[in-house]
Amino acid sequence: MESFLADAREFVPILLQGVQLTILITLGSLVVSTALGLVWAMMRVSGIPLLSGAASLFINVIRGIPIIVQLFYIYFVLPDFGIALTAVQAGVLGLGLAYSAYQAENFRAAIEAIDKGQIEAAQTIGMGWGLTMRRVVLPQALTIALPPYGNVMIMMLKDSSQASTITVAELALQGKLIASATFKNTSVFTLVALMYLVLSLPLILIVRHLEKRAGRP
Repeated sequence: MESFLADAREFVPILLQGVQLTILITLGSLVVSTALGLVWAMMRVSGIPLLSGAASLFINVIRGIPIIVQLFYIYFVLPDFGIALTAVQAGVLGLGLAYSAYQAENFRAAIEAIDKGQIEAAQTIGMGWGLTMRRVVLPQALTIALPPYGNVMIMMLKDSSQASTITVAELALQGKLIASATFKNTSVFTLVALMYLVLSLPLILIVRHLEKRAGRP
């Protein structure tokens, strides 16, 4: 135990540098995935076959390709087409695109859960499709989507470790580098696991709170 505490005092400051990048990538990709997910969901429920089909195709393609392959493609392949991104930018974009497909399905399910009678009533008083979505459907749908949205946040936090495959020195990669240099695998990866747990616990509590609120009549 004393050895572990001594290692913790030595390694934690270095690992905290990785934590900063982990949080940055998680927040950045969360913004990207939320914005794109709403776009894909609105296209899916638009009732326009071209838009609905295009969004459905994109979602199925993205869900069918592993995140790590998407990261490799963005970071290593796009420069061949003149689009060069930093590792952090590629990590944010890659995770954001990957999770936008899952966000889209969450938002779509929430939108379709709204009583159709409310939509018909809004259209009866002269509201167009866009106004109905903005004032009637989306406020309720976003409330319904909050619990699964919280679960997505937790998964994104953990999957941010995949950015290490494109040289982003986030928490997982920092731990790997320290372990490779010191051979103290047990101490290092125990600290890494604990740090991920500490980062995840607030999100888990938020999700639990949102689920309780969503379950209230």
